Amino acid sequence: MKNKLTLFLLIFCLLVSTTVGAQIREFERSTPEAEGVPSGALIALMDSLMALPKTDIHSVMVLRHGKVIAEMYPEPFAPEYRHTMFSCSKTFVGAAIGLAISENRLRLTDRIASFFPDQLPDSISPNLAAMTVRNLLNMTSGVTPDWKMREGRTDWVRGYLGKEIKTPGEHFDYDSMSSYILSAIVQKVTGMKLLDYLRLKLFDPMHITDVSWEVSPEGINTGGWGVYLQSESLAKLGQLLLNRGMWEGKQLLPADWVDLMMAKQSDTGSFGYGYGYHMWLCEYPGAVRVDGALGQYALIIPDKDMVVVITECSITQRRLVWNRLLPAVGDEPLTPGKDYKRLLKKQSSYQLPVAQGKANSPLARQYANKPIMLKPNKLGWQSLRLQFKPKEVIMTVTQADGLEYNLPFGYKQWEKTSIDAYPPYSIEAKGRFTGIEGPFYVAGSYAWPSTSTLELKAHYVNWISALNLIFRFDGGDVHLAVKANYSSDFIYLCGQ
Repeated sequence: MKNKLTLFLLIFCLLVSTTVGAQIREFERSTPEAEGVPSGALIALMDSLMALPKTDIHSVMVLRHGKVIAEMYPEPFAPEYRHTMFSCSKTFVGAAIGLAISENRLRLTDRIASFFPDQLPDSISPNLAAMTVRNLLNMTSGVTPDWKMREGRTDWVRGYLGKEIKTPGEHFDYDSMSSYILSAIVQKVTGMKLLDYLRLKLFDPMHITDVSWEVSPEGINTGGWGVYLQSESLAKLGQLLLNRGMWEGKQLLPADWVDLMMAKQSDTGSFGYGYGYHMWLCEYPGAVRVDGALGQYALIIPDKDMVVVITECSITQRRLVWNRLLPAVGDEPLTPGKDYKRLLKKQSSYQLPVAQGKANSPLARQYANKPIMLKPNKLGWQSLRLQFKPKEVIMTVTQADGLEYNLPFGYKQWEKTSIDAYPPYSIEAKGRFTGIEGPFYVAGSYAWPSTSTLELKAHYVNWISALNLIFRFDGGDVHLAVKANYSSDFIYLCGQ
C-alpha cells in the first residue's frame, strides 16, 4: 500500500510539473541564423537593453516565423514567473470585443447607454446618447480621463457615465476606464466575465492557462489593466495577431477584426503614430504594439514576420529594436558561427545589478533588531527591523494591518523568498489585487556603500515592482528613503 501511495504521488508530481513546464516552452525554438537573423544583432539588442540607465529588463523574447530565436530572463527573473501587464490588458479587451461582434452579440455602432439603463444619470445628454462601442475602442469617447475615479468610488460604471462628455469621435483621450466599460459590456452580452469568455474562446485553445485578471468592486474584470500572465503568453497574443487570428490551423479571431485592430482608427497627435482598436501604431512602418505602463510590450512587425516581447519596470527604448535588430534581419538562412555560441552563453547569464558596497559595517550591531517606526506610506508598512548576518540582511516588515514577514537580502547575489503580502503597486484602485492569487516572490540584495549607509534592492519577481531602500544611520537615528520603479524621487519614510 505504501509503495502504491508513493508511486501515485510521484506520478502526480510529474504530471503537475509537466503541466507547469508546458506553459512556458510551447513555442518551437530555432537558431537565429536558421530564420535569417544573425546572432550578433540579437546580442547587440540585449546588451543595449541591459545597458540602459535606470532600466531593469525582466524578460525579452524574439520570435521569427513563429519560432523563438532568442530570449533572456535576467537574474533574479525567470520564464515561469507571471507579470502584471498594465495596459497590455487593453488589447485582450479589443480581441474579446471582436469575438463578441463575430457572434452577433453586439455591434461597433451600439450605443453605450443602451447596455446600462439602470446606471445612467437622471439626465442623458445628447453626447452620452451618441457614444458607441467604436468610440471606446479607439479612445474617442468624449469623456475627459479621470484617473482618480477608480480610487475614490466603487460604482465605476455609474461614475463614468455620469461624467461630462464632449462630442464622441472627435478627440483622442487615452483612458483605461473606456476599456473597463467595454469589459462590462462583454460581461453583459456573454453572461460571463471577460476573463472567462477569453478562456473559452482564446486562452484554452492557445494553452494560456496560467492567467488571472483583476476584478473591480462591481465584479467586473478591470479591462484597461490587471491581466497577469507570463511573458510567453503575451508572445502568444502577439503571434496570434501577427497571424491575423490564426492559431495552429484554427481561426480563433476573425482576420478582418485583427486587421481593424491593427489599422489606424484614431489620430493621436503628439502621443504617437496613431491608435487602432486598443493597439498602438509604431514609428517603424507597419509595426503595431501591445503596450503597458513601465515598458511592457509585444511588438508585432509584419514585414519581418516577427514578434518581440519585453517586460520591465521602467520604460525602455523601442528604437533599439528598430535600429539594432531589424536592419540585420534577412530573408535567407545563415550559417551559425561564434556569435551563436556567444548568444547561447550570454542570454542565460544576464543579471540585474546588485547593490554595491561592503558586506558589513561596524554600525550594524548598534541597530540590529531595533524597531524602526515609519510614517504612513503607500507601501502599507508600519515598522521595520533589521537583522545582520555575515553576508545577509533580513528585514522584518510589519504592516499597518498587523501582518509580519521577512525579506532576505544577499550580498553580491539575489536571495529569494515568498511572502503572503501583496507587493507594491502603482495602481491604487479600490479593490486592487482582487482576482490575483499569491504567493508573491521577492528577490533582494544589499550592500553598505559607506559605514553609515545601507542600501537594499528588492524585486517582486512575479509581479513588476522594484524598490530601492537607502538607510542612513546617524547617532542613534535612522533615516529611510525609498524609491519605487526608478522614480526620480525618493519617499522619506522616517527622518529627512
